[in-house]
Amino acid sequence: MAHALRDKAAISGIGETEYTRGTTKSGLALQLEASLKAIDDAGLSPREIDGIIPYFPGGGIAEDFVANLGLPDLTLSAFIPMGGATCVAAIQTAAMAVATGVCKNVLISVGRTGYSGARVSTRLQQFPQFALAAEFELPIGLFAPAQLYAQGARRHMQLYGTTARQFAEVAVVTRNHAILNGNVVMNKPLTVEEHHASRMISDPFRLFDCSLESDGGAAIVVSASDRAKSLKKPLVTVMGVAEGHPESPASIAQRPDLLEFGLVKAAARGYEMAGVGPADMDLAEIYDCFTFTVINQLEILGFCQKGEGGPFVMDGRIALGGALPVNTHGGLLSQGHVVGLNHVIELTRQLRGEAGRAQVKDAEMGLVTGYGDMGDGSLAILRRAA
Repeated sequence: MAHALRDKAAISGIGETEYTRGTTKSGLALQLEASLKAIDDAGLSPREIDGIIPYFPGGGIAEDFVANLGLPDLTLSAFIPMGGATCVAAIQTAAMAVATGVCKNVLISVGRTGYSGARVSTRLQQFPQFALAAEFELPIGLFAPAQLYAQGARRHMQLYGTTARQFAEVAVVTRNHAILNGNVVMNKPLTVEEHHASRMISDPFRLFDCSLESDGGAAIVVSASDRAKSLKKPLVTVMGVAEGHPESPASIAQRPDLLEFGLVKAAARGYEMAGVGPADMDLAEIYDCFTFTVINQLEILGFCQKGEGGPFVMDGRIALGGALPVNTHGGLLSQGHVVGLNHVIELTRQLRGEAGRAQVKDAEMGLVTGYGDMGDGSLAILRRAA
């Protein structure tokens, strides 16, 4: 029996600003710019948006969108505080809203001044769930995300023999994809040697293992599938979507397994809803806050066995033309950091056949993940409708 939400919602519009390192625009201004582009891409007017899920913090609240875009009949506004898992998890909320008739068109948006404005360390202090981190992690000097997530990376290396060379492969392939994109922060080739020579940030993470601090905005519109068929772009439906939270969600140090993220739960739910599995995916846009998180998520998602993620990414397998192209836009590592909404936009673009030089041939189905805070996870499986 098909899940009640399968294929009931569609990504009807996508929009991005320029990704930069340096801007005079506020997070709200970037959100509004990207939002107007997404609404136009869907063939809608701002007056037809009746749901809003803005990323918080760093951008606007519902009232800002009502005032600036002129939304006359907003029926849903929500925040989803899951860090980098927020944007993909928001698709689940939006899908429920349009499938049940609460909304017709839900706008999900991000505006981030991660380079010019507040940095990650500032954002961490704004969430109450980090009280446990203050109790267990902070006393031993763990605060920045690179420090917090380096524990799992080192554990994976010790258990399975994962290497810095394999981390470098993720960084180099992602950079190669970014160069094909155009709208990216990092547009020069990266070599394995340059990766290895970059400064250590938090062992085993070097500079090029870490996502960018950048400025930019991104937005998507989620509409009811039956309505989206009449809009101007090819239909990309949400087959499956889910979120998951790890054990000990606010303290990595208290978790039974450092390598078990919330994606473990989300992946099972998302695949079940969609009625498909990893072998059905033509590509994957995987949240890449660090090179290691890509490797670990590939295992969690079932593309390889546990402990085999390092060898899996080698020999061109995750590059364009490989068995599973990953992060075909350049990801957080090389395109820009808008909390992963750019990953959703890229997958939509790929399934529409609009990805230009980075287009995956005959792409019909793919998945996108989110990873946030201390390991929250989210997953959406999208397909191009016939």
